[in-house]
Amino acid sequence: MSNSEQQYLDLLQHVLKQGTKKEDRTGTGTLSVFGYQMRFDLSEGFPLLTTKRVPLRLIASELLWFMKGDTNIRYLLQHKNHIWNEWAFKKWIESDEYTGPDMTNFGLRSQQDEAFNLLYQEQEQLFIKRILENEAFALKYGDLGNVYGKQWRNWQTSEGGAIDQLKNVIAEIKKNPDSRRLIVTAWSPEDATPQRSALPPCHTLFQFYVADGKLSCQLYQRSGDIFLGIPFNIASYALLTHMIAQECGLQAGDFVHTIGDAHIYNNHLEQIALQLGRESRALPVLKLNPDVASVFDFEVDDIKVEGYDPHPSIKAPVAV
Repeated sequence: MSNSEQQYLDLLQHVLKQGTKKEDRTGTGTLSVFGYQMRFDLSEGFPLLTTKRVPLRLIASELLWFMKGDTNIRYLLQHKNHIWNEWAFKKWIESDEYTGPDMTNFGLRSQQDEAFNLLYQEQEQLFIKRILENEAFALKYGDLGNVYGKQWRNWQTSEGGAIDQLKNVIAEIKKNPDSRRLIVTAWSPEDATPQRSALPPCHTLFQFYVADGKLSCQLYQRSGDIFLGIPFNIASYALLTHMIAQECGLQAGDFVHTIGDAHIYNNHLEQIALQLGRESRALPVLKLNPDVASVFDFEVDDIKVEGYDPHPSIKAPVAV
């Protein structure tokens, strides 16, 4: 078993044993701990979980979406990525323009509620079709507000200007690798409201560090859904580190993942028991197209892994 995967499994076990029962915004309920850190040596292999399948193409297209500065799910849907649908869909069904079936229990739907799930899927497919085919509808209901892409690439200043944080930090890594200010933040107190963003950033700030020809990254995440979200976050920031390292002529070092509220939702307990009963397998190796000189030129097909042999995926509901 790789040390990388074991750290994640240890986190699951720690929260199951030590977690405090807490209510939450979604009404689902959680087991939660405050303050947890994991360190992944990226030379061991790419930290894509093997105890369940984690879809790299979804991670890659979401990361590229952030990096483009995009905040509309239309790009994601064009790449068959549905991981942000829930928040945009919620915006639509809670609007005055929605005239479909009652979706009052949207946020609390259960995998066992077959009738409601079928109704939900029918309305979601209609929503997706309209986003893809109707630009005006996409502009109104597909945009998630001032989420990651906006903050990374187009941070609004108090003087009416804009800062491209990601572009600036890459330039600084090349020019001044010993800087202690290699930071990108997604957390804006002004924007952390439902009126300005569909979901205030969970992964709020990341910092780079260069030593011995290696680029490392530390993420501070204010809140983490351990079963569904954290595996994506680990792989996404490991991928970002590799991509920036390639542009800067460095090797990938460590990814350090620091979490504030690390929680397990009550409706994920059965899935976690299944995952913990599985044996880990060898980590895959990340293969980036070596001809891509800038991180902003990567496309999904430039990002691949070799040797990925995971156990089957495990489905679980998203708390919205």
